Amino acid sequence: MKIKSALCVRSSAQSSRGDVMKIMGIDFGDSRTGLALCDKSEFLASPLCVIQEQNFERCAQKVAEQAKEQKAEFLVIGYPKNMNNTIGERAEKCQAFAELLHDLTGLDYALWDERCTTVSAHQYLNATNTRGKKRKAVVDAVAAVIILESYLGYRKNQGRA
Repeated sequence: MKIKSALCVRSSAQSSRGDVMKIMGIDFGDSRTGLALCDKSEFLASPLCVIQEQNFERCAQKVAEQAKEQKAEFLVIGYPKNMNNTIGERAEKCQAFAELLHDLTGLDYALWDERCTTVSAHQYLNATNTRGKKRKAVVDAVAAVIILESYLGYRKNQGRA
């Protein structure tokens, strides 16, 4: 798997190898936002939940509450660049969401290239024969896990985890 590049914004998490932390992965969507969390050792990323909220500010507030409740120390927000590597309206909305989360939580974050993560999430769910309503309920959390795992792989390869 190719490690995707990060666009780190407001990040002090790029420090020494010994600085491991609880990181929350976020797959922001207009109706559903998937959350994932890694353990303190940054070894295991697990799906946390899917927040069903269409209001931008309320969604950010709910994610901020989860980050506080789970004691997250850093946020990784999926950054949906276009396939030609340009930044579109959706990526700009994710960047605004990340800024709002920073304002609400005080946590640093990275915007992480998330191209094809939902497709990959559907492939994983096909492999486990997850269908129908159950698939719809978890696909965004699985996408958040994929985003987080990609970021954790990057940190590990950079000698930071």
